[in-house]
Amino acid sequence: MTILAAFSASSQGSAPLNLAAQLARTTGDKVVAAAVVERPWPPRGDPVEEEYLRYITAQATQSLDRAVAGLPKDVDIPTTVHHSSSVPTGLIELAVANQANLVVVGSSSTGLLGRVALGSVTERLVHTAEVPVAIAPRGYPQHAGRIRRLTASYGGEADVNGLIPAAAELAKKWSAKLRIVSFTVRNTTAFRGIIESSAEDLVVEQWTRRTIADITKQLNDIREHMAVPDVDVVVGAGHDWNSAVESVSWDAGDMLVLGSGAAAQSAQVFLGSAAAKILRHAPVPVMIVPRR
Repeated sequence: MTILAAFSASSQGSAPLNLAAQLARTTGDKVVAAAVVERPWPPRGDPVEEEYLRYITAQATQSLDRAVAGLPKDVDIPTTVHHSSSVPTGLIELAVANQANLVVVGSSSTGLLGRVALGSVTERLVHTAEVPVAIAPRGYPQHAGRIRRLTASYGGEADVNGLIPAAAELAKKWSAKLRIVSFTVRNTTAFRGIIESSAEDLVVEQWTRRTIADITKQLNDIREHMAVPDVDVVVGAGHDWNSAVESVSWDAGDMLVLGSGAAAQSAQVFLGSAAAKILRHAPVPVMIVPRR
């Protein structure tokens, strides 16, 4: 199987290449590093335009080769430069041509360092791709190790779109630990003076028990068909999405797994509204899996 790592020649960011190499150590899959050069479609045959295309193709090739040369040598990563009408279209074309089972992209250069932020390319991919999409935080560095723990974010449509079975299968395949987390946001400022804190705590406790019971039931159902090791089930709570995500511990080698929302077609990714809020505050790589 193949991991397709997208490289942006304009920013020369190596974050997706670093993540792809880490994933390759985990999965044993090969990696293809790709840069997409946009060209007018249909081609107009303009000599000046063709000369410029050759120039930027050569620049993209040099930048990509330099970035790959700087990666650890334990992962062999061939490179390719592809022409297409747009970068998202080109990545989808390359994923099909290489039979990729995962596409790895980087975060927007306007995002916070160490956080995941969607740009124009990733925004389209996380709403149309037919294979999982992994997103590296901005500035994601090289890691000598592998992905050691998957954290599946449970809630919303994730309970009906097959996130827990998908995460359990991945954890088994990757020999990684599995953790399931459900995030809750307690907007205490909006209801201050209206709801007693003790009553709010009781509501959250009841919701927590019900959520953990639902997750445990799904895990028991999965164990009837496949071996699932012990799973940590936790709840992340805060007064906003950032504090809720930060209330959960995160370590090097972690990856957050998000399911597709209600609008997703079968076997296609589609980032839902709650998942998008969680993604923006994730301090680790994020993978969005298609609806089962």
